[in-house]
Amino acid sequence: MSDTHEPISYADAGVDIAAQDEALARARDAIRATNTAGVLGDVGLFGGLFDPAAMGFSDAILVASADGVGTKLEIAKRAERYDGVGRDLVQHCINDILAQGARPLFFLDYVGTGELEPSVVAGLIQGCAAACRDHGVALLGGETAEMPGLYSKGDFDLVGFVVGAVKREHLIDGTRVRPGQTLIGLASDGLHTNGYSLARKVCFEALGLGLHDTPPELGGTTVVDALLAPHRCYLSSLLPLIERGDVAAWAHITGGGVPGNLNRILTTQDAVVRCDAWERPGLFKLLTRDGIVEESEAWRAFNMGVGAILAVEPERVDAILANLAAAGETAFVCGELVEGDGQVHLRP
Repeated sequence: MSDTHEPISYADAGVDIAAQDEALARARDAIRATNTAGVLGDVGLFGGLFDPAAMGFSDAILVASADGVGTKLEIAKRAERYDGVGRDLVQHCINDILAQGARPLFFLDYVGTGELEPSVVAGLIQGCAAACRDHGVALLGGETAEMPGLYSKGDFDLVGFVVGAVKREHLIDGTRVRPGQTLIGLASDGLHTNGYSLARKVCFEALGLGLHDTPPELGGTTVVDALLAPHRCYLSSLLPLIERGDVAAWAHITGGGVPGNLNRILTTQDAVVRCDAWERPGLFKLLTRDGIVEESEAWRAFNMGVGAILAVEPERVDAILANLAAAGETAFVCGELVEGDGQVHLRP
């Protein structure tokens, strides 16, 4: 007597190839709309092809970075708003390589999920594509992986990889940083993509808030809108200053806050940051309400309303502030560099 079994398909095991094809089909036009002069080939090749010389970089240094959106994804999932975190991912990665002076050339995305929902995955990729198109970056390729058993149903992750180039004379490598330089801060749009595990715990557990609540600190904005505020991209504002030589170095204020990122541009200098140099936005007042998060912890976990800090020569401050204001940035002097050994000192 022989045992017989019904045939088992890949879909029976939890992987739906047709859903993957549908998600890509939904996003294909958005991806193609990001093509720049350097792109060779079309969507669907095993590897993306890019010619940096076509973008004016025949002799330059390549700069690359990878990052994710973190648990901001959990807010997006609760709210069923997916394209915004795709934009966040691209803009975060662009800022990271811009800190070395690089202009982004192309971007790749990775989506991992437990059960592929075409509308969700397409929304994530379309968000990446929209940001790439806005900033002149080619969405050169990516990967979507359906992994039941590794991710639970409804779970997903989003990761990005960016490659850019910088002409050697514009490279920011820390050698121009010196004591006596002035620090200029640029305002963030909310938390950006860091500190969300703590922010979610404060908002939804400690304070018992819902997504659509409007606590007084937010001035009429809902919790979900405050938490999903975009990760601001500083490319168009800072690249002209960098290429003009006005920025000795700058720190992208991400995980670790001001003290954990500004120290990355320091060697034999200390940074003295005046914490009263800017008005703390309402979201950060909410997150530190009644001392629920101690000040020292808040400064380590959150950006506290500043998304970038530049080190510049004092005599260029007024001109730089004027340029940043004209570019739509809220910028302010927030401290100075002094002799030291790479420490960041927060002053009231």
